[in-house]
Amino acid sequence: MLALCSAVAFAVALLAAGPAWADRLEVASSAPWWMRFGADALLTLHIGGGTVGLISGATALLARKGAELHRLAGRIFLVSMLIMSGIGGAVAPFLNDRLSTVAGLMTFYLIATGWATARRRTGVGAIEILGLMIAIVGAASIYSLTYMARQTADGTLDGSPAQGFYIFVLVSTIAVLGDLKVVLRRGISGAQRVARHVWRMCFGLFVATGSLFLGQMQMFPEWLRATPVLYVAALAPLPFLLFWMLYVRLSRRYSPKPALA
Repeated sequence: MLALCSAVAFAVALLAAGPAWADRLEVASSAPWWMRFGADALLTLHIGGGTVGLISGATALLARKGAELHRLAGRIFLVSMLIMSGIGGAVAPFLNDRLSTVAGLMTFYLIATGWATARRRTGVGAIEILGLMIAIVGAASIYSLTYMARQTADGTLDGSPAQGFYIFVLVSTIAVLGDLKVVLRRGISGAQRVARHVWRMCFGLFVATGSLFLGQMQMFPEWLRATPVLYVAALAPLPFLLFWMLYVRLSRRYSPKPALA
């Protein structure tokens, strides 16, 4: 019953939140009707998926880990964030916004591999090997875009400063090293596996909050933009990321069980 109610809520939120926010964005009236329809549909799914992702992600963070609510919220978070980031990463190049392309595809990769980490308790499969290959290509692309931004006269690329790419340079490097470690060791377990799941999911959520509350500040009322609320909301996943990383590493709950004599 809980799963059915959540599925209905997911569908309602996805279909309601998308048009509600999309109505505040500009759509070219000169484009053909079928192009406007397709753009509106993608925009609705993108914004609706992001909204559902924020709600379900917050629920998964606050719920008791391993409980039914946490697992259910995690599944909803997975689907909604893959929809949001997949559309964003695929559409952004056509809008001449390579930073959003990086953010969308990096989020898609982190969420997908974070979910796979929670599912696979031992060993290595095709998903982990494919993830490593994607991470290497993604990191090389981010390095190239950062270099291109630094070489321009004003130090920007598509209107985004080179500093905007730095965080993705750092994260992509960590991701590549992490994937390489998993493949070479033929899997990880215990606290290392849980920590890998936590940081990838939390950082994916952070990209979503940052993209909405800071990247789309014009969508919010002017009085709200004059307060620190949007900045706090955008950075909110990072304290949770730090807390859970420390908790996982220090808690005995995730420590290997001693072998019996």
